[in-house]
Amino acid sequence: MNDTEPSLDQAAAATPTSPPASPASAAASAGPHWERSAIEKWMEATLAEQRSARRWKYGLRTAWLVFLVALVWLGVDRGSAHNADITRPHTAVVEIKGEIASTSEANAELIVSSMRSAFEDEGAQAVVLLVNSPGGSPVQAGIINDEIRRLKVLHKKPVYVVVEETCASAAYYIAVAADQIFVDKASVVGSIGVLMDGFGFTGLMDKLGVERRLMTAGQNKGFLDPFSPQTDKQREFAQAMLNQIHQQFISAVKAGRGERLKETPETFSGLFWTGDQAVQMGLADQLGNLDFVAREIVKAPEIIDYTRRDNVAERLVKRFGASMGESMAQALRTAPALR
Repeated sequence: MNDTEPSLDQAAAATPTSPPASPASAAASAGPHWERSAIEKWMEATLAEQRSARRWKYGLRTAWLVFLVALVWLGVDRGSAHNADITRPHTAVVEIKGEIASTSEANAELIVSSMRSAFEDEGAQAVVLLVNSPGGSPVQAGIINDEIRRLKVLHKKPVYVVVEETCASAAYYIAVAADQIFVDKASVVGSIGVLMDGFGFTGLMDKLGVERRLMTAGQNKGFLDPFSPQTDKQREFAQAMLNQIHQQFISAVKAGRGERLKETPETFSGLFWTGDQAVQMGLADQLGNLDFVAREIVKAPEIIDYTRRDNVAERLVKRFGASMGESMAQALRTAPALR
């Protein structure tokens, strides 16, 4: 190589280097509206993602709704399974379990509807009320008692009560409308009485220096308020009302049990007794369970349950429907901002 010819290192050193491009110059080379284009693309991607999320959310809820409706349909179908055998001789059973109240499953609407179905089926030789309840509302019990007596006359079919653990208070109010009452020797039966309970905090409020500010229109409107004092007149009024309801209960027991009742001073005192004692007192007829009654008394060993129940799937659908309705309403309120 010639000594006068520049080397590669010398040539590279002699060649001037261009300065790096600045962000501004890069942006300029991308076009004058690159910021707007980038923002539009970002907004489009965000809106597409939100729409996709909403579609998935509504689709999932719709799928759940279809599933729950199917559960309800299956539950109703199972609940009416006895229809296939209604022409065959059988013992119809309606359960009365738990507290008797308008808000519980042991309410007059469900029980009366169940009894009507049982009475109307031609294969039902008798209706058995399977009871396990500590009592509850005298109003609900009175409605059921009246309907039992009406249906017995209308359909000419006997009604029996079979007591499991407990048949007390309002449950016994229902039971006395039956033709016969069967109990276990250890069942709890009776409690023929009425109560109204509550609390009074007026003394405690005075000690704590708390003033109750209750405004009413009518001098007795707030006499059951636990934070207000109760006058003798108000107490007498409440007691008279309880006594009247108690007499209605006593009249129902006497009408239902008739001469079988061996009345004593304690019969209507609110006490309760074992099944053995109840039979001796005439509050029940004899010992026996459901199978015994169906086999030996009704002479129809096949047992078909007519009890209408508050279906779990129906409750879920109601709750789900309410939740979905609120969610959709919320989505409709916010949707314009997302479009």
